[in-house]
Amino acid sequence: MKVVLIHTSPVSLNDLKALFKEIIPEVEMVNIIDDSLLEEVKRNGKINSDIISRMCVYVQVANTLHPDLIFNQCSSVGEAFDIARNQVSCKTLKIDEPMAEKAVELGSRIGVVATVASTVQPSCDLIRRTADKMEKDVHVREYLVDGALDILMAGDTQKHNELVIEEIRKAASENDVVVLAQGSMTAILPYLEGIEKPVLTSPRLAVERVKKELGL
Repeated sequence: MKVVLIHTSPVSLNDLKALFKEIIPEVEMVNIIDDSLLEEVKRNGKINSDIISRMCVYVQVANTLHPDLIFNQCSSVGEAFDIARNQVSCKTLKIDEPMAEKAVELGSRIGVVATVASTVQPSCDLIRRTADKMEKDVHVREYLVDGALDILMAGDTQKHNELVIEEIRKAASENDVVVLAQGSMTAILPYLEGIEKPVLTSPRLAVERVKKELGL
């Protein structure tokens, strides 16, 4: 079986490779990376017609590989993927969809911690739409650690972690559950001792959903 992943950055690539190897080692993982997508959405603050057009091209390219599932890695371009996924008949998944469902299951006050401004609105909107589908009332609160992803990509992991952990602790004190909007924040989980509220990240939940979708 084969899954094609569309990335806007290489930052989560190794983590996802490790999760595929752990959870679904029998599945071939093919990666398409265009780091211009994230830079463009960061400049604009939202998706535009060019981003949608390129995402549609990447989904069509992915489809030519005859995948069992096409996987979108980046929350910032999730709305573009929503449009592009309608062009194909194979299974599709956005990395943060299972996490949104889990957050709505766990609580009605949901804090969303993000390190990229362009991710905040799509991530919060996804949780609200998920809550509507699950017929549950939720209050979503935003926590932006602006620029932290740039710090991480520049190689200063410690500074990135310090900034994000501080905001996670604040969000946990004010909500039932905390959602980490960027998969790149997964590495922080071992350092969250003393936080009693659930803190959710998308990569593991998403790969576990891939396994379920593929019937493995």
